Amino acid sequence: MNPLCGRCNLVVYPTEKVNCLDKYWHKGCFSCEVCKMTLNMKNYKGFEKRPYCNAHYPKSNFTCVADTPENLRLKQQSQIQSQVRYREDFEKNKGKGFSVVADTPEMQRMKKLHLQTSNINQGDLEKRKMEGDVPRQQSKPSSAAFQPPATPQNFHYEPAPEPVQQAAAAPPPSAGKRYRAVYDYAAADEDEVSFTDGDVIIDVQQIDEGWMYGRVERTGQQGMLPANYVEAV
Repeated sequence: MNPLCGRCNLVVYPTEKVNCLDKYWHKGCFSCEVCKMTLNMKNYKGFEKRPYCNAHYPKSNFTCVADTPENLRLKQQSQIQSQVRYREDFEKNKGKGFSVVADTPEMQRMKKLHLQTSNINQGDLEKRKMEGDVPRQQSKPSSAAFQPPATPQNFHYEPAPEPVQQAAAAPPPSAGKRYRAVYDYAAADEDEVSFTDGDVIIDVQQIDEGWMYGRVERTGQQGMLPANYVEAV
């Protein structure tokens, strides 16, 4: 038995049948409910099992809530509670010297990424130390045990009564030598100097087996540095 059309309620024969929106339609009856424009399976939009064109498709409207006395009372009570809580948080955090940052999903993602990066860098450093790529830092002697060589302004020369030829004093073991950094080093104390791989260290003075005193040619800064982080040029 042939079905009936969803619009004209007449029999729909197979040659002119359109099956859509759980109903059967004549091809000419499958049209917009508002403007009666003939539709097809590509351009129709269904709403409550009725066909519509794109221009007359029903739009959803927001429901407006009336400003009743009860709603106004609830709104005022919510504002009072927010102000009380803000006041409590302000009194609790007053004088701590820092601002509280909301723990948003974005902040949690950045915190997790920073923690993973720190763990990777720490693990890579430990691996390089185990493989011998990065030398372990030796204990540093006290800075009071070494004083930089005095400048020529600190010398006071007095002529000898008789010219006596003396042998020239031997320079320090590493005076005038130039060294090149083979690792990056970040100063841990105020009397140390920082440098990066490839920096040239000049005016180097040997302090002991593990430490030297010199000046970084690139930055002009001088201080103590570990001897196993540099090599002679």
